[in-house]
Amino acid sequence: MAIALALYSRNVLLSLFGGIVLGVFILHDFSFFQSVDETFALFLSLLSEGWILKTLAFAILVGSVMELLEKSGGINGFVAFMTEKSKLVKSQRSALMVSYIIGIIIFIESSITSLIAGAVGRPLCDREGVAHAKLAFVCDSTSAPISSLLVLNGWGALLLGLIATQIDSGIISGDSVSWLLESVVFNFYSMSALIVTFLAVWFNIEIGPMKRATLPKVHAQLHFAHKAPMSYMIAPIVVMISSVFIFLTITGAGNMLKGSGSSSIFYTMLTTLGFMYLLYVMRGKMSSKSYMLSALRGAKKLFGIAMILLFAFAIGKVTSDLKTGLYLASLANESLSPYLLAGVIFLLSSVISFSTGTSWGTFSIMLPVAVPMAVGLDADVALAMGAVISGGVFGDHCSPISDTTIISSLASDCEVIEHVKTQLPYALISGAVALTLFVVFSFLGSS
Repeated sequence: MAIALALYSRNVLLSLFGGIVLGVFILHDFSFFQSVDETFALFLSLLSEGWILKTLAFAILVGSVMELLEKSGGINGFVAFMTEKSKLVKSQRSALMVSYIIGIIIFIESSITSLIAGAVGRPLCDREGVAHAKLAFVCDSTSAPISSLLVLNGWGALLLGLIATQIDSGIISGDSVSWLLESVVFNFYSMSALIVTFLAVWFNIEIGPMKRATLPKVHAQLHFAHKAPMSYMIAPIVVMISSVFIFLTITGAGNMLKGSGSSSIFYTMLTTLGFMYLLYVMRGKMSSKSYMLSALRGAKKLFGIAMILLFAFAIGKVTSDLKTGLYLASLANESLSPYLLAGVIFLLSSVISFSTGTSWGTFSIMLPVAVPMAVGLDADVALAMGAVISGGVFGDHCSPISDTTIISSLASDCEVIEHVKTQLPYALISGAVALTLFVVFSFLGSS
């Protein structure tokens, strides 16, 4: 139900809720009143879990941090420094490499990555005569891939929560942070996409429609009405990154790998917001009222993400109670070789992500299914998780309705359809490499 609704409606919340309701009905023999009661009880029980509340709070607070960074003028200051003061750009390659490097460095949130890389790269590419489609390709090919590899961000929060649900349900044992780090090692699509993009930029490799991409006709100029020192952006990000490691070590009693992911990311965001208050308000950059209004406005923007998280936790609990993954694994034992499991999961996740335009929704739907299947087939669970992550990013990367696709196009001043057409050959190459690696590692892991 969840997958069918996702493909039909492209509405993640509706899809997840449909799967939850149907699952509860099956669990309670289609008794209407009991199912309604149990649905309410399910959400109440989830909201009584401390780690779930911390994860939801983290997702919302990320929005506050992003909004404050923009409000402070730190992002504009960073962009102005790169475009107006640095003299590093002397060719088409260096113009695109600046955006590529920025896309790698700023991994906190994929949309911010695309926006900053596009804003910095657009005037540089215009000066060097680089097609905006190439810039959009670089922005899009670094945003989601790097965010899904360096998971000290909302992506990590979602994945930690989904993995924790599998641990809480007894499907797997261990620590969610350790599982996440293991699965990221198998995020083959994101790795191949970053490598393919680098090679395409460095050697000026143009494939298919990219050869006919529209060249810039005018020289765009960026004007920064609200600009501040770039330290207003860099300092909070440094605090955020370092705080994650500190709190993982504290909650793990000295062992970072045994730390509480939900507690660490929650305390990290509180620490970052406190630091930003001291940096912006105490130094007179903004008033306390302006700080609070910006924080609330940013939190409101990501409230929808928190809802997706909550519904994802709910469907994970329902599918665990139904033994959905174990049932699919029992069917797969008859028709699917463990050697092909990771490849099939990657392809299915890709189709769902492409159709819905969201990698996060794909993670929410597929991870609760893929993990029990891997357990039932005695396959590599971390490899199956990596296949879900890779497939979600691959489909999202190719989808014309993806937010990162649209934002990358807008930031680069490129038509969305032109961006999709010119980027697709490179994405398919990266996807083929990832699929091959999933099959190869499945054989190596079972040999």
